[in-house]
Amino acid sequence: MSWSEKIMTIMQRPGQDPVAKDDVPWWMKYAGRGLGTVGSLIAIFLGAWNCVAILLGSIDCLISGMWQMVAGFVVVMIEAPCCCLFIDFVQNLSDWVEKRPYWNRAAAYCLMALPPVFLCLGMSSLFGSGLIFATGVIYGLMSLGRKAPLHEMRSAMTNIEVPSSSMQATLVENAQPIGFSSKPDSNV
Repeated sequence: MSWSEKIMTIMQRPGQDPVAKDDVPWWMKYAGRGLGTVGSLIAIFLGAWNCVAILLGSIDCLISGMWQMVAGFVVVMIEAPCCCLFIDFVQNLSDWVEKRPYWNRAAAYCLMALPPVFLCLGMSSLFGSGLIFATGVIYGLMSLGRKAPLHEMRSAMTNIEVPSSSMQATLVENAQPIGFSSKPDSNV
């Protein structure tokens, strides 16, 4: 067993199959999980910092900070359930989300990250929610899958079929080209 295989077995989640079912690169999985974990913890801290704006009388920034803290907590529950061992349903939620396609997680993270930015546009809400949004972007890229091999892309490019209607076809059967149309009357 090589060193990387030992690390991979240590980093596996409980009940996870040792063989990956999808063709997403390992580094992209760890990038999404790592950015989600670290980014959501930063988002929670910056959301609390954003809530301090209530001292200045900004209700929108208070709501934005609370939303950002809840979004960060949801992301940390999904990405790193070991951080929330004190809540009993977190592991079940995390396992349920792991069974869903990547695009579901991408859409949820991107949609959760938008309201704090719209409510209170500041560096704390922009950076904190931006990290959650970036996690959603990584999961969106994971949902696209791996790129095809070069020889497969080249063969697909050479076998392009030309549709029955080419660029030379006209939309109307009796239309004449612009160069052959008659001159407009100058008497009108």
